This record gives sequence, structure tokens and C-alpha cells, in this order.
Amino acid sequence: MARLLTPNEFRSMPWKNGGGRTIEITAFPSGAALDTFLWRVSLADVERDGPFSPFPGIDRTIVLLEGAGMRLRGAARETDLTTPLEPHAFSGDAAVDCTLVAGPVRDFNAMFRRGRARGSVTVVREGEGEPGFTRLRLVYAVTGSHECVGATGAPITLEAGQALLLDEAGAGDAPWLAIRPCEPGAVALGVSVDYA
Repeated sequence: MARLLTPNEFRSMPWKNGGGRTIEITAFPSGAALDTFLWRVSLADVERDGPFSPFPGIDRTIVLLEGAGMRLRGAARETDLTTPLEPHAFSGDAAVDCTLVAGPVRDFNAMFRRGRARGSVTVVREGEGEPGFTRLRLVYAVTGSHECVGATGAPITLEAGQALLLDEAGAGDAPWLAIRPCEPGAVALGVSVDYA
């Protein structure tokens, strides 16, 4: 099953720590609270320095989409998140402070409840060769349009800012999908998730 999600279907909510707002693209199970989701994908606008919300038991992947970036400082390490469209994985258990490099940023977040779900984020860019079929749960079009071709079924066109949710109803293997950028500069993010 494939479902096209448009920005007017995304859910805006305060950060867990109240320091800003996040735009939830989807969570599984659908509508799950922050302490009950198995996996979750969202966007965040970071407008000022401050701590990240703690998410104990969650593995996180963050991708810088817009802005000059941010420096993330925790007990274990410091990371300069200044390269756009480069996934960075870290533990939601760690206390992380954020310092903006030069003004606000927008980032993409994928979260997976450790022990019950695991996942990764893949960047698909126009001009990087013909993408193969990959098992995905969600595709988010960062820029440009993309044709999403399943192992079966008609292609689905995804425009910038839209997401395609696959196999929302059940666990097990996600469907096979190929993402084909349709124009110069088009970029999409594919989220793979395994859960029981």
C-alpha cells in the first residue's frame, strides 16, 4: 500500500522540551504519542541555540536541509552538522546542546525505538546513476520532483515537500521501490525501517 502525504496533512506540534516546533510527517503507529511510536519522521525548524529534546531508548538520524548548520555538543562527542544532506546518526539517550552556526536551520529527523525498530536514511540525488530497488517505508522529496516506481503498480510522482508512505498497515518486509529524480538538482530522502 502506498499513500501520498502532502504538507497540509503533516502534524505541527511543540518540541518535547518546548523549545520550538516540529512538523511530524508521519509516525507508526499512526497518531502515536512521543513515548509510544515505533518509528517517526519529522522536520524541525531550529531558530535559536538550546538543548535537543531527550528521547531515551530512541536511535536518531538527522539531516541538515536548509541553513548554515549547527554544532551539536554532548557528553560523548561534538559534531559540526554543516554539510547539507548528509545523514548523522546519534542516540536520543544523550544530552545534546545545539549552537547555530549562522542563523536558523531546517532539519529532517528519523527516529527508531531501539529494540523494536531499526532504520536508516538514504540520500537520492539526480545525476548519481540509476538507483536500484530498495526496501523503503517512506520517501520525502526535499527538492524537485521524483518518480517512485514499485516492484508492482503504477509509478507515483512525488513533488518537493511531499512524502510517500509505504506499507503503513503492517510489519515485515517493506515494499521494493526505486526513486528516480526527474529534474536537475532533485534530492529525496529514503527511510528504511525494520520492525516487528
